[in-house]
Amino acid sequence: MHVSNESLLVILFVGLVAGWLAGKIMRGYGFGLIGDILIGIVGAFIGDWLLPRLGIHLGVGIVAAIVNATIGAVILLLLVRLVRGPSWGWGRGWGNRWGRRW
Repeated sequence: MHVSNESLLVILFVGLVAGWLAGKIMRGYGFGLIGDILIGIVGAFIGDWLLPRLGIHLGVGIVAAIVNATIGAVILLLLVRLVRGPSWGWGRGWGNRWGRRW
C-alpha cells in the first residue's frame, strides 16, 4: 500500500477537523493538535465501520469524510465517557486535581 504525501495531508486534515468538531460537540473545546488528529482518525475508522452497517451513506468527498469522522469521533468520546465516567480528567482542569480549593 502506497500513501502519497497529498493523501497523508488529507488524512491529517480530516482527522484534525473531525477531532476538533467532536471536542466542540462533547466538551466545548478541543484536545490540542495531536489529540484532535488522533481522535479524528480513530473516529474515521469507527464511522467507516459503523455507518454502512446502519444503512447510512454520506457520499464521497472531503466534506463527507469530515462528517463521517466527526460522527465516529463523537461515538468514540461517548464510549470513553461511559467507560471512564464523566469526571476522569477531561474538563476538570489542572487547578483542582488534588482537591485543593483556592
